[in-house]
Amino acid sequence: MKTILITGATGDVGSHLRRELAGKYRLRLSDKRNLQKSKGETFIRADISKMSDALKITKGVDAIIHLGGYSVEGPWEGILKANIVGCYNVFEAARRNGVKRILFPTSNHAVGFYRRNQTIDHRVYIKPDSRYGVSKVFGEALGSLYADKYGMQMFMMRIGNVGPKPLDKRRLSIWFSPRDLAQLVSIGIEHPDIKFEIVYGISGNKRAWYDNSNAVRLGYRPEDDSETYANEVLAREKPSTDAIAEAHQGGIFCTAEDVPNPAAPKKGRKK
Repeated sequence: MKTILITGATGDVGSHLRRELAGKYRLRLSDKRNLQKSKGETFIRADISKMSDALKITKGVDAIIHLGGYSVEGPWEGILKANIVGCYNVFEAARRNGVKRILFPTSNHAVGFYRRNQTIDHRVYIKPDSRYGVSKVFGEALGSLYADKYGMQMFMMRIGNVGPKPLDKRRLSIWFSPRDLAQLVSIGIEHPDIKFEIVYGISGNKRAWYDNSNAVRLGYRPEDDSETYANEVLAREKPSTDAIAEAHQGGIFCTAEDVPNPAAPKKGRKK
């Protein structure tokens, strides 16, 4: 059984993955915050902005799912520390420790300034919608470097929005069910021919803005479609007053300077 490191394991995506991958892999979990581990899991508290911590958590694993970082638009200082420095530290620590395979959940926000009436694939020029989106582009570029220069295997997943069901009209196009997430992650871990790949992390949504044929080429067969929830979602949708957000795939990230951070403490920045 392979040992898989999940950084940022206390977050929403990490929590879904822990449940979906339980029993399939030995899971080593890491985060700045403590968590209650379950059977088959180990936990190491770490701050990936410190190289010493990154070296500690990446030693002796078969693959890394690097979820750790600042997960929304916000101040540059926080994004720089968590998503630029932290990403470099994890990739470099993996290289030093001989870990060949990294799964990097990049984001739809790396290409968020494409318009909603466009269908894009994994080969489009990057159009980030935010400082957060820029940090995800950095991770993609760094992954390309480590694949070409060091022979590492990099699986870049431009994640839409993970959850039990889509929450609004925009997310009908980018929804990613937990079981489809687990399927795509398993491909990223197990596929023998990964060198550097970019795929979209979405379910088989009828309203998708993405041509995800590269994921299909690698064996991805999503089981879920947001259309199941479309009538329910659209019935409660309120008209948007933000024309720019409404026109572009990145939504409010295209205009907002700050989005509530789910990883922040309850006081100050809301959880």
